[in-house]
This record gives sequence, structure tokens and C-alpha cells, in this order.
Amino acid sequence: MNIRNIAIIAHVDHGKTTLVDNILKATQVFRENQETGDLIMDSNDLEKERGITIFSKNASVIYKDCKINVIDTPGHADFGGEVERVLKMADGVLLLVDAFEGPMPQTRFVLKKALELNLQPIVVINKVDKENCRPEEVHEAVFELFFQLDASEKQLDFVTYYGSGKQGWFNSSTTPCDNILPLLDGILKHVPKPVSQEGNLQMQITSLDYSSFLGRIAIGKISRGAINEGDRISLTKRDGSIVKQKVKELYSFEGLGKKKIKTAKAGDICAVIGIQDFNIGETISDLENPEAMPLISIDEPTMNMTFSINNSPFFGKEGKLVTSRHIKDRLEKELEKNLALSIEPNESGERFIVYGRGIMHIGVLIETMRREGYELTVGQPQVITKEKEGVKMEPFEQLVIDVPQNFSGKAIELVTQRKGELLIMESKGSFQHLEFEIPSRGLIGLRSIMLTTTAGNAIMAHRFTEFKQWKGTIGSKRNGVLISKEKGTATAYSIDKLQDRGKFFIDPGTSIYTGQIIGENSRSDDLVVNVCQGKKLTNVRASGTDDAVGIAPKVEMTLEECMEYIEQDECIEITPENIRLRKILLDETDRKRQGKSM
Repeated sequence: MNIRNIAIIAHVDHGKTTLVDNILKATQVFRENQETGDLIMDSNDLEKERGITIFSKNASVIYKDCKINVIDTPGHADFGGEVERVLKMADGVLLLVDAFEGPMPQTRFVLKKALELNLQPIVVINKVDKENCRPEEVHEAVFELFFQLDASEKQLDFVTYYGSGKQGWFNSSTTPCDNILPLLDGILKHVPKPVSQEGNLQMQITSLDYSSFLGRIAIGKISRGAINEGDRISLTKRDGSIVKQKVKELYSFEGLGKKKIKTAKAGDICAVIGIQDFNIGETISDLENPEAMPLISIDEPTMNMTFSINNSPFFGKEGKLVTSRHIKDRLEKELEKNLALSIEPNESGERFIVYGRGIMHIGVLIETMRREGYELTVGQPQVITKEKEGVKMEPFEQLVIDVPQNFSGKAIELVTQRKGELLIMESKGSFQHLEFEIPSRGLIGLRSIMLTTTAGNAIMAHRFTEFKQWKGTIGSKRNGVLISKEKGTATAYSIDKLQDRGKFFIDPGTSIYTGQIIGENSRSDDLVVNVCQGKKLTNVRASGTDDAVGIAPKVEMTLEECMEYIEQDECIEITPENIRLRKILLDETDRKRQGKSM
């Protein structure tokens, strides 16, 4: 059977998963009356809630007697590690670009990776049904991007399709049609068949899956030879050692599921069961003549956070997995499949420094652990610095902001306060397109301030570029916090009396403890307040009048917003039911003592 292996790459929200949905529906993977919903590939709960793809996934469809293996990839820069490795399985890529936004930072990143692997891209300009869309201009911008990234003559001669994933059509021109079949025909025509090299078995493990029934499953593309059920094979480890193993079962992808097979040949993407202690990037090869493939290199992390046990007064009340051993085992398990992550324990073994690609990358790990029943404390995100020839270096990022014209001045001011430099400024319809170079430190906490300042209209995207010389200190613009004085239950009476002091993060009736951050002060210094005080009851003042107080609703913050909000002497308590902010030192006297010694 003919095979085509394609990966779908794009910036976040440019319509990758919607396109995969359209491919699945056009090739009749589902019954006509089957309820599928939208964004079928985003199967993980976190993905559904956030509306973004976090983990790359495989699907397979049959079109005109040809098997098309489709790989859906994440678009967010923090999950770049996922994109890099799954591109190893593809022979061609569909580069999706929004017809209004055009190429964005992550478009550049994923395209650069695809061009380096000599993959032939097909450009798909999506969302041509949007107002103010500019498909011709975007096509020019994409060509310019190819040129900047040193694409070969063949790669520069790319084909372009236009369409709307939402309306379910793609065509070789901007003329609407009824379906996406022109694009599928284009895939058969322009994506090369997998090159089948002569020789013994070679397959690189580029992804992994887990089944409680089958255990760990190795996924990858067979580069050479064939693999059969029951074969004895060699597994070449990252350190160069070779382990003999046996293939128990073999599966190929069919629709959204897997189908058991007896044999898989060069070019096919398959799942191998029965192999023990493998890691991503290792090679499955011939038993007698093992040959390893080059290891997958992943861009280095730019940020770290300290993970430790939850040592608050509410320790162990909500979570089941609370010890440092539990946290250590879970982080080690994550390392197996999350290549862009690394972990360093401290001497005591109670704290772990977790290195990742950005706040969202580490945030997704924390959120996943929380839902699995873990309790932990995480510290302020820190950027990673280096020394080069005695000069301190820090990571810099390219920041792109699309903002309405009347807010552009405020946006520029906010970024320049954080050591950002304006590189490009141009108009896109009613929006102003701004590009900056900014230290990664400057991005921490910028999103929430930017959205507040621009009334929620700013569209931000950033991508790591390189390490450069340290830019000096960035002043904190955050106000002080309100800290709880006592352990107990917050009362409506106390909160009402303190409303002029600032904004609260808790509601009346919430259980709190000494040292917990319960709100933001309206001034720059921290303030310790008692919100557990009830009204003194007499025969004149009845308790029922408490209900009548007008209390402003509490400020809700997501996990990422909390990570960006905290200062150096603060941390976040993560439990399955709550996310609380607190001071590292809960006792006020201890905090004052530390303040004096600094």
C-alpha cells in the first residue's frame, strides 16, 4: 500500500486540530450518524479546557487506496520539544498560516525545524472567511519567511492551498468549494513517499504511549527493513549500550485507534509493545547487526522552578500523594516522555529544581500533577543564566504583539519598561503589529498587565531566540500583598471592613492560615490583616445584618497567572482542590528578621 506521512505545523490557534478534524471527516473515519464534537484530536482534559494542543497525536486515514498518517502537533512555543521529535516521523509538512495574522514567531520556529530536516512543505492559508483577511499579502510574507530561513530551491517552489477549516473547504485558489478533497489530492501529489532504504531494521522511538493493560508503548517510523511480531531486536540506549529485547505485539494506526498487525515495513509508523526501559530518541535495530540512529537533539530549557513538599498547615488534607518520594517518582516518570524537561534534586532530596521551556510548559506539568492527587509547593519562576568568557548571559525572546491602534503607545511603554526593544512597527488593518526583542525575565507577569492595560484586546506571542548579555535589573511594578494574621475562617464582616485596603483573592467562609496571601494591597508594601474577626453581638446588633454587606467578588487567577504574580519570598501551594498563594516564611517575626539580615 502507498503511504504518506505528514505533520501539521503552525502557530498556536491557526487551525491545526480543526484541519485534522476535517481530514478525518472527509475520509469517512466516522459513521454518518456518529457524534464526534469539535477538536477530536484534543482528547486530554487540559487540552479541551484550554483549547490548545499540548501533546502531539497520530491518526491515520485511507484516501484513494493510499494510507495517510497524520501527526497533529502543538503550536505553543513552550511545547516546541514535542514538535521537534515528531517531525522525525514525517516525510512532508502542512504549514498552516492564518490569512489575517500571517507568519507568527512559532510559524518561524516550526518551519525552521521542518526545513532543517529537508521536508517539503505544503502551505495552507487558513481562515480566508475572516474579515480583514489578506491571503495574497500573507502568501508573500510566507515566501519571504522561506527565503530568510535559507530554504532550498525545491522548498521555495512550494504549492499553496486556501480555505477555511471552520467552513470545511480547501482549494488551490481562494474560490470556495464544497470539501477539502483538493488538499487531500495535493498531499498525494506533492508529499513524497517514504524512502525505503535497503538494509537491516532501523526504527527511532520518537513518541511513547501508555496503556494500563499493555504497559509502555514505543512509537516511531521504520526507516529501514521490517519488524515482525515475536522478533528479537536490539535496543541501542542513549549511553550507547545495547540491550536485547523481544517484540510481543505490533500495532499500526487506523483512524484514531490502533490495529494489531503481524508485520510493519519501512516507511510505516507503528507502535511496538514488549520493549522494556526504553526512552525517546533510542533506536530499535537488528539483533545481530545493531546500528543506532543519531540521537534527537532538543533546544535547551530557558526557565526553572523549585518544587518541594507542601509544608503548609493544610498539609495532607486534600491530596493523597504528598511526600518528597511521591513527587520525585512522578517527576522522573515525566522525564521519560517530556524531552524538553530536566530535573535537578538539591542535597537534602526534598526539593527539586525543574527546568523547562517556559511558564506554560512547567504549568501544564503542575496542573497535571494536581489533578492526579499530588500536593506540592512551587517557587517563583527563574530564568536560566550562563557565563560566557566572564560575561553574564540570559535568554532573549522575540515578542510579537497585535494591538488596536489606540493602545499601541501603552503596549510599547509596558514592554520598554521591561528592557524590551522595538524592532518592527506596522499597521494591519485597524491593528498595530509590534515586534520586540525582550529578555525572558521581562515576559514574566507581562501578559496579565498587558491584557488589563489594553482592555483584553492584545494578542501576544513569543519565541526563544538566543542567549545574550544580561540587561540589568528589571523593576517590579506589582503592589504589595495582604497577608492573613490568623488561622481560621474568613468572615464577611472583616472583609467588608478591609475592602478599601485592596482586592481580595478569597471569599467569606474560606478556610485560611497564618502567612497565606489573601489579597493585593492598594499600596506598594505588604500588610498583615485579620479577616477572621466576627461581629461582636449584643441585644441591639443582630447577627443577621451580616448578610447585607456589599463585598466585591474575589479576584480569580489561573495557575499560570499565579506563577507570574508571586515574588521571590512567596510560593504557591498546589493541592487537588485549591491553588493558594503564601509567604515562604509563614511567621511575621521570621519575615522581619530575614528582611533585616538582607
